[in-house]
Amino acid sequence: MADRVTVIGWDGSPLTRTATAALSAATLVAGAAHHLALPEVPPDAERVRLGSVDLAARRIASHRGSAVVLADGDPGLFGVVRTLRAREHGLEVEVVPAVSSVAAAFARAGMPWDDAQIVVAHPRTLRRAVNVCRAHHKVAVLTSPGAGPAELALLLDGVHRTFVICEELGTDRERVTVLTSDKAADHAWRDPNVVIAVGGGPETTAADAWITGRRPAQPRGWALPAAAYGQGPANRLRESGEGEYPGLRAAQLARLGPRTGDLVWDIGSGSGALAVEAARFGAAVLAVDADPAACARTEAAARAFGVPLHVVRGSAPHVLERLPEPDVVRIGGGGAPVVTAVAARRPERIVTHASTRDEAEALGAALSGSGYTVECSLLQSVDLDTTAWTERERTVVFVLSARRSDLAP
Repeated sequence: MADRVTVIGWDGSPLTRTATAALSAATLVAGAAHHLALPEVPPDAERVRLGSVDLAARRIASHRGSAVVLADGDPGLFGVVRTLRAREHGLEVEVVPAVSSVAAAFARAGMPWDDAQIVVAHPRTLRRAVNVCRAHHKVAVLTSPGAGPAELALLLDGVHRTFVICEELGTDRERVTVLTSDKAADHAWRDPNVVIAVGGGPETTAADAWITGRRPAQPRGWALPAAAYGQGPANRLRESGEGEYPGLRAAQLARLGPRTGDLVWDIGSGSGALAVEAARFGAAVLAVDADPAACARTEAAARAFGVPLHVVRGSAPHVLERLPEPDVVRIGGGGAPVVTAVAARRPERIVTHASTRDEAEALGAALSGSGYTVECSLLQSVDLDTTAWTERERTVVFVLSARRSDLAP
């Protein structure tokens, strides 16, 4: 194993005295081509091109001498430090940090970033990175070849964001471009680059900002009462449909498990209560409803809770054909045809409900016939008037939850 391993971050500025000393003593230096071309790299040191970090780590582990790994920005932020320290390599490293590319990008843009989400986009994770851009006001995307500004823009089709694209930060070829996301696909961009995507909801205020990347000033709890969404007293819930009452909403959200990086379809959004609560979990949400009044209620609820979501007016199943791929779906109505159309898009989980056992059996058969493992529960809710402890309303509904059969439990 190498006697000493030092990881040096480089942001384009002159190397620090500590970094220069570590490099001068190095017998092996690993890095990208532009790192290995630095004049401080000893001419007699072994040079390892840093393509696969795992391969480089194995070479460093077998080296006898002092090794240095050069990396752009802060190597502890989505960088090489984690891989080098992984159990399979067992390397103990010293880190000489630099300004991260994310910090540099926000500095070039003149923007605060304590309220930003930070994601890495590879071709295999691009869709999840896009979902975070859908769901949050400010996102820094560390891109990669095949998952850059143009690809982000194409998958954000129909969702307006402002892009700040920072190319080759810290070099003499550095360039910062500000444009709308719909224009980003029309350009060729140089690697490496960082994209700051802004829009889609209110910015976290200074008074709220005690934790990075979050909006902590939210109502406590979830499955909030109907009155929180402007539906009026609980005993008038049926005006919006049985699918609106908080008990069913809680059960559906628990089975869906929406999370950051997911895209949720809420088909038959009604008041927008479930769509808003899924967005509060950090998921991107498409709320679908054929009723203009329901669409307006959903948009108003999203504004009231300060969460970004996208409302799509149209009738399922036809409107679903033009929507991006979902991770989890809640179906508020439409019967077996809508269930079958949703299942054809292969989301991980689907939840729906039924008023009668016959309806539940039909929906369950459509789900299981589409390759889903189905569970069904009979949920009963009794609303009591606590002044007299009398029953105010009783609701009984079948809750169906389905998980793709090819996925592990």
